[in-house]
Amino acid sequence: MNEFWIVITSFALTVLIGKFLIPELRKWHFGQSIRECGPKEHMKKSGTPTMGGIMMILAVIVACLMWIPFDPHIIVALWLFTGYGLIGFIDDGLKIFFKRNLGLTAKQKMALQILVAAVYLLYPGDVYSTKIWIPLVNASVDLGYFYPVFILLLLVGTTNAVNLTDGLDGLAVGVTIPVMLAFAAIASLAGLPHECLFSLAVFGSCVGFLRYNHYPAKVFMGDTGSLALGGAVAAAAIGTHTEILLVLIGGVYVVETVSVIMQVLYFKKTGGKRIFRMTPIHHHFELGGWPETTVVARFCLASIICSGLGVLLYVLR
Repeated sequence: MNEFWIVITSFALTVLIGKFLIPELRKWHFGQSIRECGPKEHMKKSGTPTMGGIMMILAVIVACLMWIPFDPHIIVALWLFTGYGLIGFIDDGLKIFFKRNLGLTAKQKMALQILVAAVYLLYPGDVYSTKIWIPLVNASVDLGYFYPVFILLLLVGTTNAVNLTDGLDGLAVGVTIPVMLAFAAIASLAGLPHECLFSLAVFGSCVGFLRYNHYPAKVFMGDTGSLALGGAVAAAAIGTHTEILLVLIGGVYVVETVSVIMQVLYFKKTGGKRIFRMTPIHHHFELGGWPETTVVARFCLASIICSGLGVLLYVLR
């Protein structure tokens, strides 16, 4: 029954906090700055309240404290969730304070992301095994001393990938909903009840946030929310020992990230030519004539398929 109540609690708290938080964000003029180089249709979104990820972080923390017994695994998961959310909070705050689209520099953000990962890696006690499961061949490999490097790459890569996915109304949260459900299912199958509950808490907050973030969005999650969700996704993968499977379950995140990498490399190699109209790739389809709602719906459908395939692969291991 805890599974049901943690979802309800997280969902209800997110909706409730949003009713009070959004007016305050408007009052303090915590609005989003829109890139001029982006789709012209997005300029009308300028000034929409941002930092809405605060309501998700608060809701998940309270729900977890209410329904999950004290467990070092959950402490670590909440640290990754809130730690990366705090980085996003700082980034969003700088954008708002200086009235610009860029907050922390890339180097500053990377340094803070590494710091959050380092705190996890230095957490006392044997929280997680250094073994990782390899899908398809159904084998486990002990990374030993290379495990911290692997986890560091996983955390930084995942948080930035989810951050890149946040670009349209309801996109990042819509893509993350099936991802967290998939990890909840895997945790349940693996006999990891606390990891299951954590994933469901994040799932519930995502559904609650969609109440305000669907098109046309009343609030944006900002980097506060997208980096926090990235930390949650990574924590769920680590907690269920399915780090490699994350590539499939989070397939949409991977495609978004790869599109940016390809664009940058091709742009530099050809002296200014582009593969896509604009990256991340959701903007490519938007500039190609797809309505924003169509892009979001199809990307969410792709996430549902990837997440379902990931669970199926785990079941058939």
